[in-house]
Amino acid sequence: MRVHIAGIGGVFMAGIALLAKELGLQVSGCDGEVYPPVSDLLAAHNITVTRGCDPAQLRPPPDQLIIGNALSRGNPLVEAALDAGLTLTSGPQWLAENILTGRRVIAVAGTHGKTTTTAMLVWILQRAGLAPGFLIGGMPGNFSASARIGGGEWFVVEADEYDSAFFDKRPKFVHYRPLIAVLLNLEFDHADIYDNLGDIQKQFHYLLRTVPAAGTVVVNRFSKTLSEVLRMGCWSTVQQFAVDGGDGIGDFTVHGHRVHCQLSGAHNRENAAAAVTAAKAIGITTADAAAALTDFRAPRRRMEDLGVHRGIRVVDDFAHHPTAIARTLAAARAVHLGSGGGRLIAVFEPRSNSMRLGVHRDALPAAFTAADRAFLLWPGEPPAGFPCPLHTAAASSPLLAALQACARPGDCVVFMSNGGFDGVQQKFIARLSGGVV
Repeated sequence: MRVHIAGIGGVFMAGIALLAKELGLQVSGCDGEVYPPVSDLLAAHNITVTRGCDPAQLRPPPDQLIIGNALSRGNPLVEAALDAGLTLTSGPQWLAENILTGRRVIAVAGTHGKTTTTAMLVWILQRAGLAPGFLIGGMPGNFSASARIGGGEWFVVEADEYDSAFFDKRPKFVHYRPLIAVLLNLEFDHADIYDNLGDIQKQFHYLLRTVPAAGTVVVNRFSKTLSEVLRMGCWSTVQQFAVDGGDGIGDFTVHGHRVHCQLSGAHNRENAAAAVTAAKAIGITTADAAAALTDFRAPRRRMEDLGVHRGIRVVDDFAHHPTAIARTLAAARAVHLGSGGGRLIAVFEPRSNSMRLGVHRDALPAAFTAADRAFLLWPGEPPAGFPCPLHTAAASSPLLAALQACARPGDCVVFMSNGGFDGVQQKFIARLSGGVV
């Protein structure tokens, strides 16, 4: 059977491709742009990827056509598929029908921390000998792929509230029917789909409607917005998680047990607390979960340390929301600079739809409070009120040139984007090394 995945360049859809390949299907895909690490992952699994969405890819028609949510009406492949009367399915629907049926599903949802928490939980289950299946929206540090079917009864999935496809505007997570739903936090995002926070809360409520009475909802004790969701209706056991604060690396307490995690930042302590609590809900002791986290490695592009080059530390992160930016920078300052004399230089690409629509414009400057310098890939007039010197550029080349002129030994440079960022991270390292970019 031949499966073609249109929009394969996203980590989620690439994970669908890996699972289909593991089922023994013939898998191909296409997208406008596929960049590392996804392109490397697909190549390693011998999955053919075509650049662009030429309708010729549908001749002869595939047995299954899976459409990613990045493709809309007007896309030539979409239009050709509709004209030909082909049956379309979304990635979440395919996952539910082909992988999740008969499995015990743990779904990890929230505005921030889904990828890291999902990876933590998978690693805890793996170390407990449960051989979980999983689909993670990033490249996990403890596994060679972002998705696998697994040999056990449990399947852990990163559960996104973004829509499923142009023909299915329901959030991805309503397809998964989890036994355990992990709710990390909830803020307004995805302004291209939702009008306000209440719209997103309603979708989280719909997720809770799919959790059985015998299931468990693991929820952040201190999230006011999630408490409001619970008050809309919850028919399952509720387990709360919370953790002490701090931005550095160290021990913290969950359910009365000391936990040590190598990841920095208060947000990662919350992620770890959520993972430990979810593991406890399926019978893994807090002690065993904590032991697993001692050698947990963060997913790619989650405070990923790219090394020290000419005395300058380079960090790559996926932050794209003001809250995530602020947490990332606070953690980077605490871990990489401490009381030293170096500066924290933040380099940001406002690539998310919410950022491009200007939803977070007013909140953005304050997110850079921990930074000493800020560089933005920003084509127009930037927001006012940045707490540190700001440099903007409309293209990556002048941005890199200005960054190179500014950075000096002892500094920590943190790149933040939920996209490719035109490869500026590696280009900057190459410039520091005297390479050609």
